[in-house]
Amino acid sequence: MPQFIHYILGVALLATLMVLSIAFGSTPIEAGDILAAIGRSLGIWDGESGPIDRIIIDLRTPRTLFAAIIGAGLGLVGALLQTVTRNDLADPFLFGLSSGAATGAVFVITVTGDLLGTWTLPLAAFLGGMLASLTVLALVQKLGNTNPEKLILAGLAVSFLFSAATNYLVFAGDHRAAHSVIFWMLGGLGLARWSSLALLLLGFGVLVGFAAFNHRKLDALLAGDMTAESLGVSVTSTRKNVFLICAFATAIFVSIAGVIGFVGLMVPHISRAFAGRLHAPLFLSCTIIGALLLTASDLIARLLLAPQELPVGVITTSLGALFVFIMLMKKRLY
Repeated sequence: MPQFIHYILGVALLATLMVLSIAFGSTPIEAGDILAAIGRSLGIWDGESGPIDRIIIDLRTPRTLFAAIIGAGLGLVGALLQTVTRNDLADPFLFGLSSGAATGAVFVITVTGDLLGTWTLPLAAFLGGMLASLTVLALVQKLGNTNPEKLILAGLAVSFLFSAATNYLVFAGDHRAAHSVIFWMLGGLGLARWSSLALLLLGFGVLVGFAAFNHRKLDALLAGDMTAESLGVSVTSTRKNVFLICAFATAIFVSIAGVIGFVGLMVPHISRAFAGRLHAPLFLSCTIIGALLLTASDLIARLLLAPQELPVGVITTSLGALFVFIMLMKKRLY
């Protein structure tokens, strides 16, 4: 099947899933009510807004949009990290990016509270993620190079360090906040609001812009560091830039939706089956499949135990464990 057909089918499926995500939840909503609410919000139709309109416009629509954007972003982050580290299991978890953001958020939940209002938690999570990434780079710089093996080991060390700090805060802080901490550490889109859209688009836009302008350099890395250097690509600089951009975007994603695992690991592998290894088509495929995966996971998380809501990370982690198991079995067979 031609590649562009895959993209068209993916976009059509994503649009269908987004409509279903708006329609279904603890309170099912009919398609006519959705159209009416959207029409009234845009000023196309007359009438007063009611509770259903607020559910659709203020809660479910931003949540669905955020799921698609964050899923697409995490898919891109996974593809970038797997390329520069030459590690098929690379994702934001591996480098402490998610762990650092989790520590910042848990510190706010259990210790300080909302000192700066509603932006306190996102800001703390963002700063925690950036601190973790800078710690990894400083550690690698101290070692004298940024080869993939050193980068991975430094990332794992920092991840364990921040995970330990997070666990300490959970036990030493306010125990009444434990439920909020657990839900946030497993990821969720319940905090998705229109007021956070600009921040989310900033992280996603920086990530997409970097990927678009550097896909040829990343293609050169597929042939190895020496070949890439001979083609004029500064491998060390590219690796650092990729890591910093991924850290920046991941910190924003985590500050809004919490720690959502395995999306960055699974999506690039699935995408390569449709788009190959060259990065221009691969990145496009990652954005579509990442958006599909997280939108579907969020819908399942809301419906599985309705009216109670599961953290979306429970769904993605379960799928990720199954995915890794299948990968291991396939490699064993070959």
